[in-house]
Parts: sequence; C-alpha cells; structure tokens
Amino acid sequence: MMSLSIIIPTYNEVKQLKHTIKKLRSLKKKIDNYELVFIDDFSNDGSYQQLISFKKKYSKIKIYKNNKKGLGGAIKLGIQKSRNKYICIFMCDLSDDVNDIYKYYKMMANNKNLDAIFGTRFDKRSKVKNYPFFKLILNRIANNMIRLLFLSKYNDFTNAFKIYKKDVLLKLFPIVSENFNVFLELPLKIITRKLTYKIISINWYGRKIGESKFKINEIGSKYIFTLLYCFLEKILLNKK
Repeated sequence: MMSLSIIIPTYNEVKQLKHTIKKLRSLKKKIDNYELVFIDDFSNDGSYQQLISFKKKYSKIKIYKNNKKGLGGAIKLGIQKSRNKYICIFMCDLSDDVNDIYKYYKMMANNKNLDAIFGTRFDKRSKVKNYPFFKLILNRIANNMIRLLFLSKYNDFTNAFKIYKKDVLLKLFPIVSENFNVFLELPLKIITRKLTYKIISINWYGRKIGESKFKINEIGSKYIFTLLYCFLEKILLNKK
C-alpha cells in the first residue's frame, strides 16, 4: 500500500508556516494516505506554538521537538517518527515546488524497485528562480566536484528535496551529519551502497518570506567532513 510521510524541519518559521501548510494541504486532492511530520528545531519565535494551533485544525500534522539541535538531528528524528512507507524531505521555506511531491510519489508507485528519487534543479526542463548568483556559483562548483569524485551522473547532491523508502533510510543509520550536510550524506550513501535511484528534474523558486538559514561560511567545513566520510565508506565498501 502506498503511503507518504513528508518531513518538514522547522526553525523560526513563524511567518512562513501558514503558507507552507496551506500549500501542502493541497496534496489531499492527489494523495490519500500521507502525513506532515514537522520537527521543531529549537525555535524561539513561536513556531512550535503555531504548529500546535494548526494541528488542532488539521489531523494530518504530526509535531515533534528535536532532541539534538541541528538539521541532522531533525532529519534523523523525522525518519524515526515517520509512519509511512515513503519519506519525502521538504524544506519549510517553500522554495521547492509542492507539485513535485506528487511527481515523486507517482513515480515511486510506478517503480517499486526504486529505493530513492533524486530531484535536480539543474536540468534543462527545470524552472529555477531567484537563486542568489554567488550561492549558485558555489553550488555548481561543489556539486560538480562531488559528481566527479563519486563518478556519478547526479548534479544536485546538496538539494534537500528528495524521496526515499523509509526502510532504506533506516539502513543508512547512523547518520553523522549535524547540519545542512545531512542532505549530502543521504544521497551519497545511496550511491556508494549501490542502491537503486532515479534522477528527475524539479523546480525551485526560492524563499519569499523570512531569511535563509543556510550560512556557507559556518557549515563549509561540515560539508567537507561529510564528503570525506562518505568517500571513505565508498573505498571500504569497494574492498569487500
């Protein structure tokens, strides 16, 4: 039976939440069995209290408080608490296209052998708007280096928005990344362990409310750590 859990890590998104929930609620027209799993990552702006008020109105919302601050901890907790067969990670800032969630879901339903689907914003069919130029340059340099290092056709490793089978994600534990680098760790582990995945185009529109939590100067070293960790895993797996 098809079922979907959408993990939404949340940190100080009190101005954004109602818009995100409204968009995600539109999925009920296309997907019957799904849940919205919000992981509050130590917000201090009233985000958690606002989520509680939304939960009273909308039964599909599940809310958990992160037990270890950081996106890595939020994603790990979300995976453990999710109840459904498939898990999609969707950022609360609404940068990604909600319609692509159904695109992911439908493709997984029609391809039972797939363990994951990786979306790329850098395909000729993708629509990308409002991407900061400097961040775009860094993104392209980093992702192409990773692609060459792992001999992969994928070109958007650092993108958070992907879909996985839950049982496959559990097999990737322990997850060692503590911040945005968790979104690099998951696809690299899928690739190095030679699990099945498909690459498709997705859209990206950028945040319209609030400020980005991504600070390259603060987490650049964490990406390097994850890259080295996964590359070491690749070497060790190839020796077996």
